[in-house]
Amino acid sequence: MKHHKTSACLSCELFKKCTKNARGRLIERSQHADLIYKNKVRIENNYEIYRRRQAIVEHPYGVIKRQWDFYYIMTKKSIKHASADVGLIFTAYNLKRIFNLVDLNMLKMYLKRTALFYWLNKTHLKAFYAVVNFEINVSAFFKSRNYCSGNGLYLPQN
Repeated sequence: MKHHKTSACLSCELFKKCTKNARGRLIERSQHADLIYKNKVRIENNYEIYRRRQAIVEHPYGVIKRQWDFYYIMTKKSIKHASADVGLIFTAYNLKRIFNLVDLNMLKMYLKRTALFYWLNKTHLKAFYAVVNFEINVSAFFKSRNYCSGNGLYLPQN
C-alpha cells in the first residue's frame, strides 16, 4: 500500500470539506491498483460471464464457508497439511453433491461397473505401473552419484 501526502493540503481552501484530519489528507493506493482497475473493467464488460461464474464456481466456496462453518483451516503446521484439509472438505462437498444429484441405485451400478472395469484390466494396469515404476527407478539410478556416465560403467565411489 502506497501512501501519498502533500503539504499543499494545509493551504487549500477546500481543506475542511476534503478531510477532518488536522495534518491533511492521506491518500492510500495499492501497488496493484492498475490490476484491480483492469479486473473491474473486465467484469463490467463481461458481466453475464461473471454472474455465471459466481453461480457455478463460487457457489461451493460459499456453501463450505457459510453452511459448513469452514472459515479457517485447523491444521496450521504447513501448506501441505492445509492443502490436505481443504482437499478433504471439497471431497466431502463433491460426494454430497453426487449423492444429491444421482439416484442411489444408479450410483451403485456405476461403481460396480467401474470396479469391474478395473478388475478386468488389472493385468494391463499392473504392467503399466511396472513400466512406469521401472522408468522412475532407472532415471533415479542414472541421476545418482554412483553412476559414471563417461564410459557407461557403474563405479561405486568411496
